[in-house]
Amino acid sequence: MTTAEEPKLVEHTVPTSLGPISVTEAGDGPALVMLHGGGPGADGIANYAQNLPALAAQHRVILPDQPGFGRSYRPTEQDLDERSITDITVDALLQALDALQIERFHLLGNSLGGAAAIATALAVPERVEKLVLMAPGGGWLPFGPTPTEGQKAMFRYYNGEGPTVKKMRDFVRVMTAEPKRWENTVQARYEASLDASHTAFYHAYNAAFAKRHGMDPLWQRVHRIKAPTLLLWGRDDRTITLDGAQLMLKQIRDVQLHVFGNCGHWVQLERQPEFERLVVGFLKEA
Repeated sequence: MTTAEEPKLVEHTVPTSLGPISVTEAGDGPALVMLHGGGPGADGIANYAQNLPALAAQHRVILPDQPGFGRSYRPTEQDLDERSITDITVDALLQALDALQIERFHLLGNSLGGAAAIATALAVPERVEKLVLMAPGGGWLPFGPTPTEGQKAMFRYYNGEGPTVKKMRDFVRVMTAEPKRWENTVQARYEASLDASHTAFYHAYNAAFAKRHGMDPLWQRVHRIKAPTLLLWGRDDRTITLDGAQLMLKQIRDVQLHVFGNCGHWVQLERQPEFERLVVGFLKEA
């Protein structure tokens, strides 16, 4: 699947009442909305560029930069005091999809984007056809200590002397099971993390995260998810740990779980061919 042709990317900005949302699109077919994680320097393309040849061959792939990330608007400290980043993201996402005239869609989310995907599937169940969750925040209830090692790495990144290449290398080391394979991602993610407005957002985001004692407790409502759901998890994930998957596996009515050995938090990168095969196959099923 990874040998498919590189798709043409269409980038545009969609206005919402909260602020502009940057969206990249590729391919044709049933809509597949893909929500990125919340690490420093993350955005839609940074998370999923390597997967587009396979996925855009089957789908109209929609990659929003979530509020605070990429080229989308930055929620303020007051915004984050009033509402969680998950609630803000769901509001902005649905407005953007309405503007793009996308009524029904498949939805995929990783980590922070996984929390938004769960919340969206709960908010508008009639619009979400199938749901793919990769180690999603909020739906997971860990049995070990929190914050996890990966969460601590995110908090440290902008503190102290601020971003450095070494900090980004340490971040990638915690996110992945074989960090030497992903050395080429360090510099690009580091440079993306230096945007002053993104840095300011991240300080506000981390402060709000601490005040709220973590992500929204979506795990309390995952039994209400109606969309057929595929859970993808790295066995060696040190950010959203595998032990928390058991709650979703038990509570979501139509659910399956695939666990990848020798894999951390970035399933779509670390186990790219298998990720693409499973997602394409799951979305094709009647």
